[in-house]
Amino acid sequence: MKTIGILGGMSYESTVHYYERINRQVNEICGGLTSCKMFIYNVDFSEIRELMLEGEWDKIGNILSDISKKLESVGCDYIVIATNTIHKVASVIESSVKIPLIHIADCVAEKCHEKNATNVLLLGTKYTMTEDFLKSRLEKNDLSVVVPDEQKDIEEIDRIIFHELCKGEIKDSSKKYYIDVINKIKNKYSIDGVILGCTEIEMLIKQSDLDIPIFDTTQAHIDSIVEYALERK
Repeated sequence: MKTIGILGGMSYESTVHYYERINRQVNEICGGLTSCKMFIYNVDFSEIRELMLEGEWDKIGNILSDISKKLESVGCDYIVIATNTIHKVASVIESSVKIPLIHIADCVAEKCHEKNATNVLLLGTKYTMTEDFLKSRLEKNDLSVVVPDEQKDIEEIDRIIFHELCKGEIKDSSKKYYIDVINKIKNKYSIDGVILGCTEIEMLIKQSDLDIPIFDTTQAHIDSIVEYALERK
């Protein structure tokens, strides 16, 4: 079994899902008392979030590159960023270590193609929706990607993530807002799938809420991580 190095804590709610699901899936496949070999470096998200708000992405990249080097030095075979938004500095992290980074966009694109969903809506933090670091990577995987085109929707989706979901708060009003935005985009752009491009959104939106496929980046990422850990991919 390979050892996975996880950059975690962004948010800790997200990292909990990664830790639990990776171990559960490895155990379901291997049986007995088997669990995944991994190291998790859990950052103080308040410090990272402050740098995000200040636009100090170079500093974030440097911090996480240093952590990635530590994970490499203790024997990790792969690096994983346990959140979507921080993939904004994925290329910086990749260039700082010799071990591979398992990129979340590649993993979810594979799931989309499995269900023949090629015109998809991408939801996430405002960084994910308004910048190209995930969108362009998805498009390189032969997907057509749309995002909400009203600024008020982008701001509210982002607010719900950071002020509610990152704190473990699930509100019916927020769920309805997300569903209304999805249906509006579906009617306008004829999308055939929705990518939940933030590790916390899957706490709010379930497949039963929609009549088109949803693709949870967290689960897609985890499925690939398990395959790499078990040396099946």
